[in-house]
Amino acid sequence: MFQALVLNQEDKKTIASIESLDDSHLPEGDVVIDVDYTSLNYKDGLAITGKGKIIRQFPMVPGIDLAGTVVTSSDERYQTGDKVVLTGWGVGENHWGGMAQRASLKADWLVPLLSGLSSKQAMMVGTAGLTAMLCVQAIIDGDVKPEDGEILVTGASGGVGSVAVTLLSTLGYNVVAVSGRVEKNGPLLEKLGASRVIDRSEFEEPARALEKQIWAGAIDTVGSKVLAKVLAQMDYNSTVAACGLAGGFDLPTTVMPFILRNVRLQGVDSVYCPYEKRTAAWEKLTELLPASYFEQACTEIPLSDAPKYAEDITNGQVTGRVVIKP
Repeated sequence: MFQALVLNQEDKKTIASIESLDDSHLPEGDVVIDVDYTSLNYKDGLAITGKGKIIRQFPMVPGIDLAGTVVTSSDERYQTGDKVVLTGWGVGENHWGGMAQRASLKADWLVPLLSGLSSKQAMMVGTAGLTAMLCVQAIIDGDVKPEDGEILVTGASGGVGSVAVTLLSTLGYNVVAVSGRVEKNGPLLEKLGASRVIDRSEFEEPARALEKQIWAGAIDTVGSKVLAKVLAQMDYNSTVAACGLAGGFDLPTTVMPFILRNVRLQGVDSVYCPYEKRTAAWEKLTELLPASYFEQACTEIPLSDAPKYAEDITNGQVTGRVVIKP
């Protein structure tokens, strides 16, 4: 028997409860894993609370990432006892996910846990860290160099943003962090490598088509009017990596930044990232994240606390990473 957080729907409301299940309940998969750790992401929060149409079939075990140990495998790439990591691939959305003590997954979705990382550290990075690394790579691929100017990171207090600040700082970029709670989160963001922290309210006023050029690059996790404001303030020949919609999925902007300032807007998705790109990103994360990153404020909670923290994360009340030990 194993414990799992199971989502059901009653009267169009999502109900989360801890259930005891046996292996016969597991979905089909090549590899059965004992889950060491999972993490709580914004998307998980939307799924558990029912605030977003993330889950379309019930019952469902949420959790879009996990790190654990192989119990059985019908795929020759993985053997009993191997440590593995899963992020994305629709797990926790349309296939049972990481918020359980056991999971059954396709081998193609897994990557080996790199030496030097524990399962807990891997989930401190998790989907958020992988997404952040892909965003940073987009900035690099856009030929934005540290000497070109400041790099803006919106939603910097969240999972993706906090890792992005750390990675950019490690690479020598001058990072400016945007947070809705500067007094509370400013010291942590500066510790992670931000040169300064500015209030999100500065980006919530409607943007003109073009504003003063300020940023050499940007990573946006918010979307909507915040992203529109960022685009209006980008330098000539700059790159913006967009990976989130915490502020909304609309984009009230014009083509002006793109055609007059040669701004590149690069969408970033980590869910279906190909294996080679995914493993390369994990290798870079292991190389670039300093030991101090893993000493930051990380909240470890039991499975039973996931619904409460899911509510908190969707209300913008969570700073940094939340990891769950099932």
